[in-house]
Amino acid sequence: MRNNAKIHRYIEWINPEEMHETTLEWLSELSFIKDEQCFLNYLIKHYSPQLMDKKFFKQTKDFVEAITEEEGKIEAIITRIQKHQNGLEIMMDEKDELDLERHYRNEHHELLRETSNYFKRYKDLKTRLFAFIAEILKKEKSKRLLN
Repeated sequence: MRNNAKIHRYIEWINPEEMHETTLEWLSELSFIKDEQCFLNYLIKHYSPQLMDKKFFKQTKDFVEAITEEEGKIEAIITRIQKHQNGLEIMMDEKDELDLERHYRNEHHELLRETSNYFKRYKDLKTRLFAFIAEILKKEKSKRLLN
């Protein structure tokens, strides 16, 4: 809980330019992840004969479902970030709208948490998928060497 308080204090003092840069970074990373998700889908399809083996079918199905779920979530996050970025005018208009500015900062803080959690989940999924495919490739290589 103490860590969240530190993040929140940081957000309170962050200036509009830094918020803008942060949202651009999020959008860039999320765009890269979208491309990477296409690659992961290709990877699964490319190795589908090995992945559809009875031994691996359940794990493969779980990975496909997880990737599909993350693909659905990424669009919602991107939309929220773009909407948030469009509202940056509130912070820069030199009007004292303290409630709106506080709401904007709180929204930025929430997006920070949401994107951080998404990045962690996605990285974990990707790591597990690569380890899974590497295991299958090692088994295939062993079979070829024995034959």
